Amino acid sequence: MKHEAFEKLARILRTRPEVLEDLAQKMEKITGKTGIIEKIVQENEILAERTLSEFGLSPEERTAERVYESLMRRLQHMDEHLYEFLDKPDLSKMSSACGKLCEVAEQLAQSKRGFFIKKEKAVGLLEKFPPKNLLDHFGYATVRELVDKHGFSSVFASLRFAQDDEWMHTFFNESYKELTASDFEERDVELKVLETEWLAVAEKFMKHKYHNVSHLKELGIIFIVPLELHVAGETSRMFTLLLHYLNEVPFYSKLFRKFSTEPDFITKLQSLLRGDVPDAPAPDHGKTSFRIVQRYLAKDDENDFRLLEPHVNPEAEHWYRAEGDLGRMATMPGTMGEGHALGYWQGLDFVGDFFKAVDGSEKLVSFDLIDLIMSLVKKGEIKYLYHQEEALWNKIFIEYLGREKMNELIEENIINGFIQL
Repeated sequence: MKHEAFEKLARILRTRPEVLEDLAQKMEKITGKTGIIEKIVQENEILAERTLSEFGLSPEERTAERVYESLMRRLQHMDEHLYEFLDKPDLSKMSSACGKLCEVAEQLAQSKRGFFIKKEKAVGLLEKFPPKNLLDHFGYATVRELVDKHGFSSVFASLRFAQDDEWMHTFFNESYKELTASDFEERDVELKVLETEWLAVAEKFMKHKYHNVSHLKELGIIFIVPLELHVAGETSRMFTLLLHYLNEVPFYSKLFRKFSTEPDFITKLQSLLRGDVPDAPAPDHGKTSFRIVQRYLAKDDENDFRLLEPHVNPEAEHWYRAEGDLGRMATMPGTMGEGHALGYWQGLDFVGDFFKAVDGSEKLVSFDLIDLIMSLVKKGEIKYLYHQEEALWNKIFIEYLGREKMNELIEENIINGFIQL
């Protein structure tokens, strides 16, 4: 059983059993805990079994296709319910008052104040690097006029899609160099649905389809581009992304505040905003190393060697908390007894298993809510797996040392990029 468990987990994580065997030996010495890999495999199987039994799928019916379809049906049901519960959000009419969508998200995430660049300072930086695309589009001569006419949050949010990567990198690398801790202040995180006029800007400059929810960590802005929600899963994607960013922005803000008293504050700020992940081999000082992977590397290369080694991912933890926030909706008035559908997902974030497909091959199916939402929105053309994989790496660390310890060590070591035990 023992070797089988290592084989099984390694296959799900796309790594080698020896990597997990080596890790388990080292972690056993550190913590005294044995049989952890077997425990995780067993828990994975129990949760997958319980979920499929609830769907009414007998063992004979559990092809990869049927399992995936059943998960999609459950998710679609939740998505329809969420759309109704949030008063059928029409983003084209929500720029002045975001309504129930933002109210519920803020209530669930209990969003806190953060440590962000002062607005006046940010405008001053932009004046030194005028965003030509935006100024030309609206026909303004100055940044000040652009901000006065269209509002601070909308203008800075739109830089994400109106200016090209080269301009963004220059603005970020050059203008932020002059920042000091005194250029930051404590203020509330802001949720902003952009005005419909920005749709024309987005269509003009965006080269590829973009999540309609994004954020600016250093300014404390989470924004929504008011695209029409006409694809199944869009409400769930938008709402869970809001919850995700309402957890992620305070996480980084806490780090900005912590580093603000240090002489290399701005170097550390820029590293956090880039989401640096070390690409050197893990240090070998006789210690056990977990790399801190603070973004989803699989988006760029699913075979990145850093994904196949022991690591932890704070992004997966922000999603875990967002799923917990979603689950707490079950206690809100008006969920019409549908709470179970919302509270269902948090414990499944690391769950995935192989099932026989119709063509005879075995396919990995992720039970992770975010993988499923992203797959639903893509109408199943792409079946996402990487959120579940990263949650599973976190799960391994958590089983040995606990969730609180993982988060504490991530915060302590995020700049050097490795937790060493």
